[in-house]
Amino acid sequence: MALPPPTPLQSRLIWAALSGLALATLVGLVAALIWALGRVLDVLSPVLWPLAVAGVLAYLLDPVVDWLEARRIPRVRAVLLVFLLAVTLLGGVLGIAVPRLVVQTRQLIENVPTFVARLEARLQHWATHPPAVLEQTLRRAGLPWFRPPDTAEPAAPQSAPPPAPAPGPAPEPPPGRWWDQLDPSTVQRVAEWTGRALRTLGNWLADQLSRLTGLFGIVAGLALIPIYLFYLLVEKRRITDSWTRYLPLRDSRLKEEVVFILRSVNEHLIAFFRGQVLVAMCDGVLYGIGFALVGLPYAFLIGALAMVLTIIPFLGAIVTCFTALIIALVSFGDWQHPLMVLLVFGIVQAIEGYVLQPRILGSRVGLHPMVIIVAIMTGTTLLGGLLGAILAIPLAAVLRVLLMRYIWAARTGDSNRRA
Repeated sequence: MALPPPTPLQSRLIWAALSGLALATLVGLVAALIWALGRVLDVLSPVLWPLAVAGVLAYLLDPVVDWLEARRIPRVRAVLLVFLLAVTLLGGVLGIAVPRLVVQTRQLIENVPTFVARLEARLQHWATHPPAVLEQTLRRAGLPWFRPPDTAEPAAPQSAPPPAPAPGPAPEPPPGRWWDQLDPSTVQRVAEWTGRALRTLGNWLADQLSRLTGLFGIVAGLALIPIYLFYLLVEKRRITDSWTRYLPLRDSRLKEEVVFILRSVNEHLIAFFRGQVLVAMCDGVLYGIGFALVGLPYAFLIGALAMVLTIIPFLGAIVTCFTALIIALVSFGDWQHPLMVLLVFGIVQAIEGYVLQPRILGSRVGLHPMVIIVAIMTGTTLLGGLLGAILAIPLAAVLRVLLMRYIWAARTGDSNRRA
């Protein structure tokens, strides 16, 4: 018996159910892919993170090598000269900055309890002695400021319990072998304590061994970064000229699309790493100098922190400003120093917006700041650590290029054709 065809409502319900099933399947596949990528990165992180750091440094140093090569210096010599200059500058910066950075970090850690106590005392003082304008405003609005005093009556003193009778003399143990006279519960407790101690010792030894192995991996990775960086800079011409031949695709429309996408992603990465990273370094220097001029403690430490945080647009600047405001408020207790911190923050942001970004980024289109924030946070959370944050930027660039190429541009073309 043939079934009647579905009604229009039933057809819509069936297609909606199939669409929901397809969407749930795609979400599940994406989640499984992210989970698998995180596990792969966890296993291959000792190999990948030196290569990722070398790639970032290659993006930053390649313009200098190209400039020297344009002055008729052979590329290998130009790379060696850049290495020599970089090592000299890095050694000077480390020799000057690291001792001071360590001292300020140690002082800040030692003074954290004092800062917390001062902040609590200041907040309590403001709660009990609010500014007159704020107190009048709250009272006019009908909001109580002071808490009513505690009127609960004190508890009556309890009478002391009667003294316990003095214990009598312990009974004499019966004669016999000494191990027969031991308390079984005491023997059991000693055995349990010995087992726990042995397990703790084994866990400690395993932890120390894993730390030693991790330290060896870090040292080996740091040693590999200059090697990777040297070959990336030296072989730049060969890589840029012949990388398309190594794609496992025949010459076709598909290969042209893949080449276009990869080149677009590379342009976005160049704009980010040569732009945002250099801007963040300049911001850190400006913050450190500005906070030192206004007499803020730990200005050098805050500037070094800003070099890392301001890579994330907006969020890094907000965290830097908030940290400086808290230190100024706790250290000085007046309103002048927090106001000067805000003034330094405004000046640095103005220099970044009107001088640094136009000079460094120019007209190159990079990733949107919100895309960078979401990508770094997502990569750090899902993929884990610094490697996940670094690799999240290329993934975000790939996603943006795909959307621009096949979704937004296609919609714009459809609308133009309809018009």
